[in-house]
Amino acid sequence: MSNLTKKLLNLGLRKNRIRAKISGTTERPRLTVSISNKHVSAQIIDDTKGATLVASTTVGTKQTGTITEQAAFVGADIAKKAKKAKINAVVFDRNGRLYAGRLSAFAEAARKEGLGF
Repeated sequence: MSNLTKKLLNLGLRKNRIRAKISGTTERPRLTVSISNKHVSAQIIDDTKGATLVASTTVGTKQTGTITEQAAFVGADIAKKAKKAKINAVVFDRNGRLYAGRLSAFAEAARKEGLGF
């Protein structure tokens, strides 16, 4: 088994383990984050309805800087949009990623804007 295959397998296992425990409700929807090599995307999802309530991404924007800075931008943006939609508290779904670096910058920016998780 190659290193890349093992890395993707471990990511899938972590992702499934986290999603088995986390579910978004109407009172506390799920905030999920996807970070690639170029872009950062985030969604707030109500799993009971199966609907995305709020979304933010760097795709199609003129946002410049490192991926960490872009993650902080998306974190602040999703928190502002959540406040407009009257969402104050969410359940954080890190999507199998380790809580460090880019993901940490995203979470700190969202908390700074007043989103509770």
